[in-house]
Amino acid sequence: MARLHTGGCRCGAIRFEASSEPFYTSYCHCGDCRRASGAPVAAFVGFLTQDVNFQGTEGTTCGQYPVKRSFCPTCGAPIAYRDARIDHQIFLTLGAMDHPEFYAPVIHAYVSEQLPFFHLEDGLPRSQKHTAPRPDDAT
Repeated sequence: MARLHTGGCRCGAIRFEASSEPFYTSYCHCGDCRRASGAPVAAFVGFLTQDVNFQGTEGTTCGQYPVKRSFCPTCGAPIAYRDARIDHQIFLTLGAMDHPEFYAPVIHAYVSEQLPFFHLEDGLPRSQKHTAPRPDDAT
């Protein structure tokens, strides 16, 4: 049986659990993720949408097609992002997980947008663009 992966916002108004193992963990250096997270880099853990259950609400969403981001309307904590091109997946913010130490990122995305003063010497692969495959990616 898979371990239950849980998390939520700062104030507790949003809680979620994922019943499957994550398929993805990544850092993202893109400007949009930086602005949404308020940090110099964002980190995400990906699950299949069908395996994630929210208690109550998923939060308020914002964003421009194809990306929608969710956050708690009470405390403002970022929760997740979804991409309409891969809507069977949800990417939860690492900071929203109850045990973020379980989800070490394995790659850096959008390093072309990385802040010049912020660099992690972790030996992980680095991509110039997104790292979660989209249908329009060349095969």
